[in-house]
Amino acid sequence: MNDILQRIATAVERGKTDRDAPYPPDLRGEEGAAELTARALQQGIPPERVLADALVQGMQAVGDRFERGQAFLPDLLIAARAMTAAMAHLRPAFESGAVQHRGTFVVGTVAGDLHDIGKRIVAMVMEGNGWKVVDLGINVPAARFLEAIPGQDRCVVGLSALLTTTMPAMENTVRTIKAQHPEVPVFVGGAPVTAEFGARIGADGYFPNPQGLVRHLGRRGV
Repeated sequence: MNDILQRIATAVERGKTDRDAPYPPDLRGEEGAAELTARALQQGIPPERVLADALVQGMQAVGDRFERGQAFLPDLLIAARAMTAAMAHLRPAFESGAVQHRGTFVVGTVAGDLHDIGKRIVAMVMEGNGWKVVDLGINVPAARFLEAIPGQDRCVVGLSALLTTTMPAMENTVRTIKAQHPEVPVFVGGAPVTAEFGARIGADGYFPNPQGLVRHLGRRGV
């Protein structure tokens, strides 16, 4: 791998956002994902290569460590922040059409639930893997998801719930979406959610972490 791409991947995995970021301490004062990405583009490295060979690799590395119990939720969060800082330099290429999105990921926390951190991490990881993200926020009713789906290219929906009391709202949202858009894959996640619950309410899958969803969509050729 090109040296600067490897450095970007490492910066993302370690959560080094930019030169001014104090974390991680052993990289204090060094360039972070933002500066390195800008420099890679200045060197003429195509934005799609920066995305695939640096940002995705960095997020996959920390995601794999998370699945093995060697990294934790704060590690995912700071890695996602570093990736977002790098994406600010790539986003113009997506918006201009120079780089094509893999599809559109519509995501939100279901009605009655105000938790945001897990959903935001999933959104950032999906964006870093080449998806256009439509983040509907928190406390999102089923009707709002229905409004967001039409016209989206290769649309996939993600639902989050962090409270057992809002799991019925997740069930209602899945069934509402499937009634009008049976072709749209709907995936669920959140602390109280299980694969069994997801299957019972008609979701297309459950994932305990965003990297699992990314890999699943990749295997489906999306």
